[in-house]
Amino acid sequence: MMNSIFRDNLEKYADAIEYDRIHEDYLVDLPLILEWVPESGPIIELACGTGRLTIPLAEKGYEMFGVDIHKGMLERAKTKANGKNLTIQWFLQDCTELSLKQSTKLMFMSGNSFQHFLTNEVQDALFQSVHRQLEDGGIFIFDTRNPNLDELSKVDVYEEHFKHSNGMQVSEYHKETYNPLTQILHCETERKFFKDTNLDSIEKDKISLRYVFPLEMRRLLNEHGFKVLHEYGDWNKSSLTANSPQMVYVCQKKGSS
Repeated sequence: MMNSIFRDNLEKYADAIEYDRIHEDYLVDLPLILEWVPESGPIIELACGTGRLTIPLAEKGYEMFGVDIHKGMLERAKTKANGKNLTIQWFLQDCTELSLKQSTKLMFMSGNSFQHFLTNEVQDALFQSVHRQLEDGGIFIFDTRNPNLDELSKVDVYEEHFKHSNGMQVSEYHKETYNPLTQILHCETERKFFKDTNLDSIEKDKISLRYVFPLEMRRLLNEHGFKVLHEYGDWNKSSLTANSPQMVYVCQKKGSS
């Protein structure tokens, strides 16, 4: 059941090479994660994608586990790591059903991946899974977009133009519609590829993203055995306000002495 929720929401990641091109240089989240690295033991990244953070942390000498549900993204991550002669353990697993042999003192999930957990049941399963894998007193760091209702209440239609990794020019058309009852934003994209000025092909994809409110998140974390150590409005540790772009949480598994 849970696997199907994720499988049906992965169209956006079909082209791992293009996804990597767009996102691989985004490292604003790395400094905060580095503040919490343990002295020993593996670090686990959930929804690691193409290894955007897993790989630079491994390059700094940390023992890294990368977990993702998308085989194509993991294969791209493996190729990049092998090219750098890095030893990283990669796991094709559902984050709500983690079955790693080693526990950890630090687990993190970035890139607003929390928004892929679309139902209350799946969110519960994620936190339970993370809790089981963490040592007592272990740290879980993650982010999600902060719901700005003024923005979400409007149907957002916009257009982007760029050069694709395949060399073609692309015109991309986006439509985003928010359902306040489910707290889910439905995003549709149409991508037109041009050779010179001639239309070559058209691709379409969609993705659904769940929003959670700050007080809702605090209750969720508390109910699943986590203490919120820090709550930020972005990865630069700004205070969380109504207009913050993100909610970034540093949480500790309860049970430490």
